[in-house]
Amino acid sequence: MIQVINVSKSFDGAPVLKNVSTQFEKGKTNLIIGQSGSGKTVLMKCLVGLLKNDSGSIIYDNHDISTMTFAERRIIRQQLGMLFQGGALFDSMTVEENVIFPLNMFSDMTREEKLDRANFCLKRVNLENVNHLYPAEISGGMKKRVAIARAISNSPSFLFCDEPNSGLDPITAIVIDNLISEITLEFNMTTVINTHDLNSVMEIGDKVAFIFKGELWWEGSRFEILHTENKELNDFVYATELMRSMQRNK
Repeated sequence: MIQVINVSKSFDGAPVLKNVSTQFEKGKTNLIIGQSGSGKTVLMKCLVGLLKNDSGSIIYDNHDISTMTFAERRIIRQQLGMLFQGGALFDSMTVEENVIFPLNMFSDMTREEKLDRANFCLKRVNLENVNHLYPAEISGGMKKRVAIARAISNSPSFLFCDEPNSGLDPITAIVIDNLISEITLEFNMTTVINTHDLNSVMEIGDKVAFIFKGELWWEGSRFEILHTENKELNDFVYATELMRSMQRNK
């Protein structure tokens, strides 16, 4: 579990996050949604330690990373898996080398153990016999699955996904959503997903946090989101649906 308690963040005196408090639960897919510029990306960066919050606490299983030293944070970072927007694979590395990369950084495994783990992770995302291909030789959907395999290679307790469906067609996006949901449950991870994709919200949103102008404006499940009377959330959902409809009809 990750607890966020009264977290604020400003840039040049302009507040971006304002006393945000929520929690992201283990074994569930926790989604952060909101308009561009709402502060959701800044919240994600604070969660993973890329930005330091100005005030408040971010607590990983009773460990407050806001008060930790750099060395102490490194121990927590070893428990994090990251799925970056676009996949962010290393073009000069093969699929196998990409998946093994976190193991080279954070594990004491032998070469054979690393290969076994890489093969296990690739099989788990339904990719086999692609070990020696390069990212340029595989499709966008396959790249995302390789990125997921890399994110879970170090057996993380916490998985962070930044716009995992960016650039994917709707069918492939559903595959990726379901895969993330299955892996979250299977490995009992705390998964946090930053997304604009309302399909993702409705497919896998165990917990949804809506950020509006830097504040936590609403939170609930995918089953509750369609029945809320929160005007700003309803406006966001309607605008997102309208944009998707216009794109489909092009």
